[in-house]
Amino acid sequence: MPEKPLTEAELAELREFDTPTICNALEVVTPERRALGFTTDTLICPFPQMPPMVGYARTALIRSALPSGLSGAEQRQARLDYYRYVAAGDGPKVVVIQDVDWRIGFGCFWGEVQTAVHKGLGCLGLVTNGGVRDLDAIAPDFQVLCGKVTPSHAHVHSIAFGGTVDVFGMIVCSDDLSHADRHGAVVIPAEVAREVAGAARLCARREEPILKVARSPGFSIGALERAMAEAAEIH
Repeated sequence: MPEKPLTEAELAELREFDTPTICNALEVVTPERRALGFTTDTLICPFPQMPPMVGYARTALIRSALPSGLSGAEQRQARLDYYRYVAAGDGPKVVVIQDVDWRIGFGCFWGEVQTAVHKGLGCLGLVTNGGVRDLDAIAPDFQVLCGKVTPSHAHVHSIAFGGTVDVFGMIVCSDDLSHADRHGAVVIPAEVAREVAGAARLCARREEPILKVARSPGFSIGALERAMAEAAEIH
């Protein structure tokens, strides 16, 4: 996270762009990460009409196929410790949870109750390779990107939180700034976070001459060549 979290105005700028455009912008400001930091498998997005979400990551690892081995009181305490972690920190949050079971998505962590609780704790939505249920009762305006839709929570429990997770190829640390929408998710490195919106606008300006000619009645290879040269001069 930057020394000072992004302001609401700066976060709003990032929400103006979809996640593919943010990925394009990151290729400009941090080209060495061109093949890093984003989801690489297709996620299920039950609410594709929702706008992009931008927030600081709250991370956890879960299992569900076998019981945790903890007593009821120990399980409640572990869940409360996790909730305190989620509640801490600055700015809006995105929960990024990795299911590490031998059978991923065997049981759901996410449903009506957990989305309501996490929304109340300041979270905008979730990204997980695991399962989600209760789609008709998910908290309003809470975005969902998941690997599966399944009906039972089985023995779901967190085995760790606040560390590094890997969700479909996206490596995320606690407090990483994450951008996500129906296309997937990407981590925005702290050191370039305030440059990304400007780079996204630059990418759009560079695409404009190419799109304009491609959509014109007189489209040709010659016209495309000229448009590409024009785009290359936009800085």
